[in-house]
Amino acid sequence: MYFMLLFLIGCFNRSEDSFVQSTINRVAGTTKDSVPVSAEVDSLAYRKQTQLLAGSSRKHLWPVQDPVPKSGAVLPFKRVIAFYGNFYSSRMGILGQYPKDEMLSRLHKQVSEWEKADSLISAIPALHYIAVTAQSNPGESGTYRLRMPAREINKAIDWAQELKGLVFLDVQVGLSNLQTELPLLKPYLKLAEVHLGIDPEFSMKSGKRPGTSIGTYDADDINYAIGFLKQIVIENQLPPKILVIHRFTQKMLTNYKRIKLCPEVQVVINMDGFGSPAKKKGTYQYFIYQQPVQFAGFKVFYKNDHVTGGRVMKPEEILKLNPIPIYIQYQ
Repeated sequence: MYFMLLFLIGCFNRSEDSFVQSTINRVAGTTKDSVPVSAEVDSLAYRKQTQLLAGSSRKHLWPVQDPVPKSGAVLPFKRVIAFYGNFYSSRMGILGQYPKDEMLSRLHKQVSEWEKADSLISAIPALHYIAVTAQSNPGESGTYRLRMPAREINKAIDWAQELKGLVFLDVQVGLSNLQTELPLLKPYLKLAEVHLGIDPEFSMKSGKRPGTSIGTYDADDINYAIGFLKQIVIENQLPPKILVIHRFTQKMLTNYKRIKLCPEVQVVINMDGFGSPAKKKGTYQYFIYQQPVQFAGFKVFYKNDHVTGGRVMKPEEILKLNPIPIYIQYQ
């Protein structure tokens, strides 16, 4: 229905040991920049804000009765406006389509549009960088996934620090799994401004090559990622981490009711389908509104929404969705 093939051509001759060591070296020389978030979380203020986001969905499925987050939570006090993609490819999203200065300028402009559209919740910029991408080549590991060089991840973090914003490291596991891929990113996730995204579309538990069918994650996979982030938050005394999960079909996320929420991790289900506004709203209704987890996200495709008979939706339109998305991703 909404399937989009995201492949990079070529691969890097890098050992897993060198990848881990380079990330450790990077974090060892980095100081934690402050990010504008809520300080101490007041439970009444938190509930009031989640009720606001519930909109006309209130008293039905939303808001979710989740645990109040620990101090320093970004959501729901800030709306995250993220540019998505990979620096190596212009086809995977806006991060690879423009030179740095132009891309960051466009992100600033997009954030400003959201600030004007919503006077109640301020916006914070983010770079959502695909750090592990599915590919058509099985590679040396035979898992059809490609890990990005540390220098590219460092670039995303450096640019986000210039923006005083956030970074999301996105993972497309191919025939690998979260238990293998996430620990390699742990040194980066020790930074307060670095968060995580996982993409069920390219989790090929069927054993098929990525791109031949849409993949899946179960609640068990999501709970592993939550537990992994929770431990990092506790060990390093960090603000809550945000976990973004992409979704546009039923089978991409199974047993959602068994997802275990905690104060250390904030879970966003991101509506990842493209097409006309009516089609996107329908997908949002089925897989976000009717199957609540914690927070709602919404993706806008600058190109694919056009070429599939749609258009780029404006912030004012997206704010009319129920529940109101708190994470907005632009590809």
